[in-house]
Amino acid sequence: MEFIETFILGVIQGIAEFLPISSSAHLIIFRDIFGIGAGMPKNMELTFDVALHLGTLLAILVFFFKDFWNMAIKGITKGVRDPDGKILWYLVAATIPAAIVGVLFEEKIENVIRSNYVLIALALIIMGIVIYYVDKISKQEKEVKDMGLRDAVIIGCSQVFALIPGFSRSGTTITAARVLKLDRESAAKFSFFLSAPVVCGAVFLQLIKSGTIDLIMMNLSTFLLGVITSFVIGIICIKYLLKYLKKHDFKVFMIYRIILALVVLAVITFR
Repeated sequence: MEFIETFILGVIQGIAEFLPISSSAHLIIFRDIFGIGAGMPKNMELTFDVALHLGTLLAILVFFFKDFWNMAIKGITKGVRDPDGKILWYLVAATIPAAIVGVLFEEKIENVIRSNYVLIALALIIMGIVIYYVDKISKQEKEVKDMGLRDAVIIGCSQVFALIPGFSRSGTTITAARVLKLDRESAAKFSFFLSAPVVCGAVFLQLIKSGTIDLIMMNLSTFLLGVITSFVIGIICIKYLLKYLKKHDFKVFMIYRIILALVVLAVITFR
């Protein structure tokens, strides 16, 4: 795969992982439909995608290092009695539903849906409309510190839908958080927190698969470029998305998702 294609896919992952537009759908669309990275061997595609997710995971851990540090220290020493400490255990509880479903069904879903471009396009449209509508009718009454265990579990369960490319993990979790009346910035922030254990688990499961390490070592420069690019772009994206959501809604993301879906449907219809 060419240097420029690796870089482009890294940029796409760094942006689409945090914006509610579905990073998995974008990687599939740009590779399979627009031909960016189309020359990548099939046995390398999923591993490379997971490597790109590693880059955005590192972006989350670096950007929110102080938050995670406080959660870990206070969660272990003070437990749920502390506002920061309780978020650690809420994240644990919220991760369990997606982890169970992911381990049991992710590979099956990938095999069935990954090449179903019509379904991916429909998911882009449907989720785009849903996140905009939910945001418009939901009040902004709570911050992350005001969440309860029930809120965290509901948001965690919503991640299950993100196994379908096009729905978006950040999109589904932010939507669930807005239903529960978290303000936009807090909804995005908790979504980012929640992605850390999920992505960490996905990376670990991919690494322990037979042949993964050998595949990475044989294509080390490609993987490193992808990880570094998605990391840098991810840091920038987190910063500006949180700033954007202080004053704006999700209308622009709905419009973008619909346009992208229509382009995909047009391409697969007329090519």
